[in-house]
Amino acid sequence: MVLDYNAGYPTFKGQVLNGQQLWELIEGLEGNDLLYYTHLLTGYIGSVSFLDTVLEVVSKLRSVNPKLIYVCDPVMGDEGKLYVPQELISVYRERVVPVASMLTPNQFEAELLTGFRIQSEDDGRKACNFLHEAGPSKVVITSINIDGTLLLIGSHEKEKGKPPKQFKIVIPKIPAYFTGTGDLMTALLLGWSNKYPDNLEITAELAVSSLQALLQRTLNDYKSAGHDPRSTSLEIRLIQSQDDIRSPEITFKAEIYS
Repeated sequence: MVLDYNAGYPTFKGQVLNGQQLWELIEGLEGNDLLYYTHLLTGYIGSVSFLDTVLEVVSKLRSVNPKLIYVCDPVMGDEGKLYVPQELISVYRERVVPVASMLTPNQFEAELLTGFRIQSEDDGRKACNFLHEAGPSKVVITSINIDGTLLLIGSHEKEKGKPPKQFKIVIPKIPAYFTGTGDLMTALLLGWSNKYPDNLEITAELAVSSLQALLQRTLNDYKSAGHDPRSTSLEIRLIQSQDDIRSPEITFKAEIYS
């Protein structure tokens, strides 16, 4: 089950689901005995009321399947800019993080959730530890800019009270802006973690390698059509990149922290 929508387009039509409408859908599923789910993924959520309902959904789904894996991409902002109402931060901190199985914030979102700045790799690892203490056993800070170098930092607390296994992946910067990369990255992490539940570093290697191959194909496609990739937001080439999503070649390796 996926609860998300992408606000990265200049215009969009239709209705934005509110909390009551979401709950009515859940009641409909329950009435048809269709509430057994193994995974729940949430992304951008724009109001406290909807986030409150999402928390009720998590509780309801776990009453049917206590082993439900809840993957939360706490989409709140990026590069110092907040995309959502300020009051959502405390709801994520106090109520969402404790029930999440995997958390996939970017650098700015991890700072909002922990309350401290991330200016080094050690800060990133400490942020992961802080979030582990709050709830999720898996934390992936999907993008951290350290002195001009872009990193992913992952952390897997396999047993409560014991040090987590932590790693980094260096990610190349591509001189373009793409629509939907955060949503895709979290979906890839969920998918590969289902296949490799005890190996977060392989999960991240596959997800990063897949995403980078897809972005490079998108960039090449725009260039071959004569477009300047820096002049617009690029629509990622999902259909053309199915093989890179299904069976990516691992081209980006995790470096395990000692």
